[in-house]
This record gives sequence, C-alpha cells and structure tokens, in this order.
Amino acid sequence: MSAEPFYDPLQEAGELVAAGQALAAIERCAALIAAERGGILTRVALGRCLLAVDRIDEAIDVLQQAQLLAADSLEVLTALGEAYRRSGDVGAAIGAYQRGLRLRPDDGTLHLAIAALWLEAGEPDRADDALTEALAMGAIDDNSAARHRAEAQTLRQTPRAAAGYVRHLFNQFAADYDTRMQQRLGYAAPSLLRNLAGMLIDPRAKLDVLDLGCGTGLSGLAFREIARCMVGVDLSPRMLKKARETGAYDKLIEGDVETLPAGLEGPFDLVIAADVLVYLGELDKLFLGVRSRLRKTGLFLFTTERAELVDYELGPKRRFRHHQRYLRDLANHHGFDVASLVECLSRYEAGEGVSSWAAAFRAI
Repeated sequence: MSAEPFYDPLQEAGELVAAGQALAAIERCAALIAAERGGILTRVALGRCLLAVDRIDEAIDVLQQAQLLAADSLEVLTALGEAYRRSGDVGAAIGAYQRGLRLRPDDGTLHLAIAALWLEAGEPDRADDALTEALAMGAIDDNSAARHRAEAQTLRQTPRAAAGYVRHLFNQFAADYDTRMQQRLGYAAPSLLRNLAGMLIDPRAKLDVLDLGCGTGLSGLAFREIARCMVGVDLSPRMLKKARETGAYDKLIEGDVETLPAGLEGPFDLVIAADVLVYLGELDKLFLGVRSRLRKTGLFLFTTERAELVDYELGPKRRFRHHQRYLRDLANHHGFDVASLVECLSRYEAGEGVSSWAAAFRAI
C-alpha cells in the first residue's frame, strides 16, 4: 500500500492567495479546522490568508489560538509577529520574533525582521544591533544594510521623537500608565493646565475642546466639566482604548499631533497638550496646526520641560526641553498672545522635580 502524499496547508494556501483566491483558501482552512482535520500549520495558513485580505484582528485571534496549542512553533511566532506588525502593535511584533530567535538564534531573517521593526518603533540603536547580526548571518547584503543604517541615522537626527517610538512607548505603558504617572512620578500636567484655564475662562463656559496626545484620558477627565464637546487624538491604540473607557470623550482619533489626522473637525475653543511637546523638538508644525484649529481668542494650553540655553534640546530621558524665548517667538510668529507662561514642576524623576513650563497662549 502506497503512503498517502504529504499535505502542506501552507503551500496550498499560498498558491491560492497568489492566484487571487484568498477567500477560497480561508474557507478551505476553516473547514479543515472545524472538522478537526487541521493542525497547527492549517491555523497558520488561515492566519496568513486572513492577513492577505486585511482581516487583521481575525488573523491575530487565529494565530494566538495556534500559539496556545504550540508555543514553540516558529511558524506560529513569525506569522503572529507579522499580524501584530500589520495591526500597528510593533512591541508585540518584536516580542513574537524575539521568541522565535530563542528557538533559532542563528536565523538571520529573524534578526532582519527585528531590525526593521526597531526602525519602525523609532529605536535606531537597537535596529543597528539587530542589523549587525543579520549581516553577519548573510540575511542581507552590504548595500541593503547601508540603506537601513542610513534610515537609522536619519531617525537620530530628526528634531522630534519618531511617531513609531511614541506609539511603541505608550502602547507598552498603557496598562499601568495612570498608576505609574500619578503615584510614582507625581505627574501633575493635567491639573496644572486645568488650574491655569480656571484663571482665564468663564467657569460656566461650555467649550469645544481638543486634547492632543490624550493618552489614557487624564486631561479629558480634568476638563470634561467645561467641555461641550471633547475630542482626543493619540498615536497609541492602547492608550485610546483606555481613554475610551473613561467616558470623557465624544470622539477619539488615532493620529499624530504634529500633522493632525484626517477626520478632525473644528474649530475649537481650547486645545490641550499635556506632556506632549516633550516628544517634539522643533514646534513650528504643531503651532501652525493648532492655530488653524482654534477660534479667535481660543486658548492653547500646554506643558513642556524647561531648557536653560538653547531653543530646544534632547534630554537624557529622550524628552525634549524648550526655552521660554523659543516659545514666545513661536507665539509671536503664529498669531498667539502669551496669556501665561509660568515655571512649574510637571513630574518627578528619581525624586527630583522636573523643571517645566505651563503655558496658556491665546489666539489673536
């Protein structure tokens, strides 16, 4: 009796996807799994087919289930890493590939994938380290490696924190952000700005408020009582999920505060940016965007850390500091009156207060 030919669900699914029949491949894999005839590779194939038609959340669910069944499967981990990357969760993607490396530490393609993800996360030094490993293992040639290193160098020289870095950072911190910031770091920016607003606006007013870099919603909660409509913008999907749970916002949008995402309506009476400017060095784009969304006499409230000598500089915690001269020049250039610019302590680091500015600029 001849042996039954080996069936490779990954190959079959790949061929169907290449032929434009991804939906047929999904049905085939799902049917095999439902009939309990599909193993781990069938689940991987289903996840990849779902990614091919941009059903990313479904792909993640399928591949997470596969991981529960086979935690040490490299096929599962690499497919899951790609699914996380497609979802924008770069940190989870890196974690999946790193678990794959523990299974196969000499796989240069894994190092290369991690290098690309570190670049996407705005971490040029870590990207360089992974790239060195990939190059040593022959997963990339010298010319391609040079292009990657040039991209890493560009990240180092850009006068702002990379969007990928900010998204990655706050996705990591989302779960315990409020505890970390308020209890461990004495984070006071939302309350500082709320107190500042209380001296400049009618307490009975109901305003249209835009919260830039809204995070988990601490500023939204602080300002909700005076908001007719509260809109929040943040790069981190996990932070936005937390903000949504507060009930403080009428609308939440994923996007970069410097470029202001599509779908953001206005104008607004009040724009808040609590502990946001520390991720931007050069602020012209931000001020231009904020002024274009503010009504005349509207307020821009923000905090940033205080620079001593230069217009702006990157501190040891990868947070930018700004000089009051630079902030006043920006106000003058972009059509703001400096209603208030006061020195304060916005948070603590290693038990020391962080010298900062709390500002209220009025559109003129």
